[in-house]
Amino acid sequence: MSITEREKEVLYWASNGLSSKEIAHKIYISHYTVHDHLKSLRTKMNASNAAELVRRGFETGILSAQPTISNI
Repeated sequence: MSITEREKEVLYWASNGLSSKEIAHKIYISHYTVHDHLKSLRTKMNASNAAELVRRGFETGILSAQPTISNI
């Protein structure tokens, strides 16, 4: 599974409960782009909703208890 660094960043912030608009503001992109990243992630990770997406993120090791994104 090929997840981009930006998708990982979006997934990280989504896992912390931020909305698409909040994520967009945080990482300086359009909330439409955030929506597209989340949609792509749900497809790549076979997740039907945000909660399942976050769960799969932890299961696959994409997300961890320790932040790994350099610009947090």
